[in-house]
Amino acid sequence: MAVSATATHEEPRVVLSARGLTKHFGAFAAVKNVDLDVEHARVHALIGPNGAGKTTVFNLLTKFLQPTAGSITLLGTDITKTAPDKVARMGLVRSFQISAVFPHLTVLDNVRVALQRPNGLATQFWLPMSSLDRLNARADELIEAVGLKRERDALAADLSYGRKRVLEIATTLALDPKVLLLDEPMAGMGQEDIGTVSNIIREVAKTRAVLMVEHNLSVVADICHHVTVLQRGEILAEGDYATVSQDERVRLAYMGSEDA
Repeated sequence: MAVSATATHEEPRVVLSARGLTKHFGAFAAVKNVDLDVEHARVHALIGPNGAGKTTVFNLLTKFLQPTAGSITLLGTDITKTAPDKVARMGLVRSFQISAVFPHLTVLDNVRVALQRPNGLATQFWLPMSSLDRLNARADELIEAVGLKRERDALAADLSYGRKRVLEIATTLALDPKVLLLDEPMAGMGQEDIGTVSNIIREVAKTRAVLMVEHNLSVVADICHHVTVLQRGEILAEGDYATVSQDERVRLAYMGSEDA
């Protein structure tokens, strides 16, 4: 599977970081003093029970929300006050919990639409449809890389839920992100699709950073290099999965009793 260029073997480096990240909604502190370092060529999981603040952290990092306090750095540049569209153009791209594809376009056309921006075609509405044909080769590469070759000419609306999520990953990769944020990529998937997407994420992370919110702890254990556990908006524990899964505080947060 060839999602992008050949993987490098350089030392891990931090490409996305947050320091003292805090978000208040009135008197409620949804995120409190979170420090986070996401490294190149690593899969980093953000986990925690419902209401822990995971999606709020995602929204802060991608600038859909402005932090109350703290700072965010992307590729060495402070983006704390940067608009979300500019952050995306800098290479920080996210998916959402709900699949976001164009249902009445084919798989191929969904990917070609996503490829328009990095290829300078997003605002050139006067060009004929045939001008998009130059995108076909790269679109086919991405479609094959995520295992959708057989569905290339099918309407997105006709795909199963899991295959729609796979298509969404293909369209996200079309933007050539340097840091990829995935919000619950396995939600609602069957076991076969979970295996497919896990392999895609593992391959993608060879050449870029991946930060994912995920509730499926088997997936986290299988593909993630580093895990940050949130509870009530604060970091409860972090480290590799083997370390955090043995932490009694984490077990209590998830299971609700020390004996669980």
